[in-house]
Parts: sequence; C-alpha cells; structure tokens
Amino acid sequence: MSELQNTLSFGNRLKRTWNSDLCWRFRHSPVAIISFAVTLLLVLSAVFAPIVAPYNPFDPGSLNLMNGFTPPSTPNAFTGDQFLLGTDDQGRDILSTILYGMRISLFVGFAAVSLGMFIGVTLGLIAGYFGGIIDAIIMRIADIQLTFPSILVALLIFGVAKGFTPVEYRDEVALWVLIIAIGLSDWVQFARVVRGATLVEKNKEYVQAARLIGRSSGSIIFGHILRNVMSPVLVIATISLALAIIAEATLSFLGVGVPPTQPSLGTLIRIGQGFLFSGEWWILLFPAVTLLSLALAVNLMGDWLRDALNPKLK
Repeated sequence: MSELQNTLSFGNRLKRTWNSDLCWRFRHSPVAIISFAVTLLLVLSAVFAPIVAPYNPFDPGSLNLMNGFTPPSTPNAFTGDQFLLGTDDQGRDILSTILYGMRISLFVGFAAVSLGMFIGVTLGLIAGYFGGIIDAIIMRIADIQLTFPSILVALLIFGVAKGFTPVEYRDEVALWVLIIAIGLSDWVQFARVVRGATLVEKNKEYVQAARLIGRSSGSIIFGHILRNVMSPVLVIATISLALAIIAEATLSFLGVGVPPTQPSLGTLIRIGQGFLFSGEWWILLFPAVTLLSLALAVNLMGDWLRDALNPKLK
C-alpha cells in the first residue's frame, strides 16, 4: 500500500509539473525546444565522448601521421582511411578532437559559472541584508571591477596565478587556474542582482516573522531569502555559461588557456587558424561551428528562461 501511494504521489507531482506554466511555455516555444535539444545533444556527446568518439585523439599509439590533412569524407591517398570531418596535421580525427575538446570547454564553463555564482550570490545576500559599510565595500569593489572588461580581468588573474605557480606544475594546474580566473571575473552580475532582490525581500513579512521567533541572520539569509532570489540567478547562470565557454575559448585561442595536452575548442580553433590559408579549412571550420552552435543554443535557452520567469510577461 505504501509503495502504491508513493507511486501515485510521484505521478501526481509529475502531472502538476507537466501542466505547470513553465512547462506549458516550453512546449509552445519552438526556439526553446530546438535550443534545448541542441544543447542536450552537444552536452551528452561531450560527456560520453569516450564511447561516442570514433577514435581517442590523444592516444599516440592510435595515430598515423600518414592520415594527416585528410579532407572530410575523402579516402586518404596513402592509407585509404576515411574520416567524416577529416583530420588535422597529426592525423587526428577532427570529430573525435571536437568531442574531447568540448568536454574541457563545458567543464571549464560549468565550474567557472558555479564559482562565480557562489561568490556573487553570497556577497549579494550579505550586502543586501546587512547594508551599511559592508554593502558599500562590496558594491564599490563590484563597481571597480565593472570598469574593466571581464576578459582582461580573467587575463590578469590568470597571469598573476600562473606567475606564483612553480614551472613544473603549471600545466597540471592550468585548467583550475583558468576556472578561477573566469569565475572571479564573473561574480559581479550575480552580486548586483541578488543584492537588489535581497533589499526587497528583507522587508517582507516572512523575514520579520523569522526575526521575531529568534532566527539567526545566517538562517534567515540562506534558509529563507536565498530561495526567493534564485529565479534571476538561474537566468544569469544560463547566460553566463555561454559567456564562460566563449571566454575559455578566447583565452585558449590567445595561448593562455588550457595546455596543448588538454586541447579545448579554443585550442582547436587556434591550431586550425594556422592552416586556414594553406587550404585545410576543415581544421578550423568544424570546431568553430561547434563552439558557435553551443554558445548560441545556451544563449537562446537563457533568453527564453528569462522571459518565462518574468512575471510581467505572463
């Protein structure tokens, strides 16, 4: 009887979710459906790259230099091997390098956004709830950082952190340094939005009731206010994910991102750019199209989510 009740309860919750306003808007938005499908396809392809990819492009034992510069869907003149998206100068399958490179780009994007969201939401809640000198200090730091382009802030943080890292460990920690650099350059927008929402929420009745029953400030901030300011945070996080992926690709294209042993989409684009004018256009084109498709799909999802969660548009 208990299992039957749990099953019925789960079915009712699933039905309510399916009939909710958010799901209804999603089902009736072709842009949201297409962008979600593209994002899901790319993310799953990256996550399961060891299974989906035809080859392991970073296994030297599986490479054949004779397959280098093989055009897409064209048999190699020497080996007769054929590759869907062609090969690069080292004979690596472009499709496989894209799938493996996308794993790194997505990991950096998700990790950097998570770091920036954690810092920004925490500081925004503290600034909005306590106000006074704490609010002034946090917001002035945010204002100063906003005067610099985020990519320059990331470059500065990456350069400083790499300078303090011993030479023999730089390649090992380069990925984490890149995540920290992008995350620290992206916390400001989270803090400003959360601060504004907290200023409104802290004067509502439920917060005053929590104070009257003796709840601590930390319990009120993270137990009550936080859940009511998360809607705009989710929208910002979705859009920031696309920006973080582009920032990673930009830094890697400039040669200050992940090491060549862990090539991301940005590194693949930088490598392909060197062969563009010699006729091997596919080495640049396919990684660039993948990056464009991923960033565009995530951005469109963020735009739809922003409109769907906006009560003024309901």
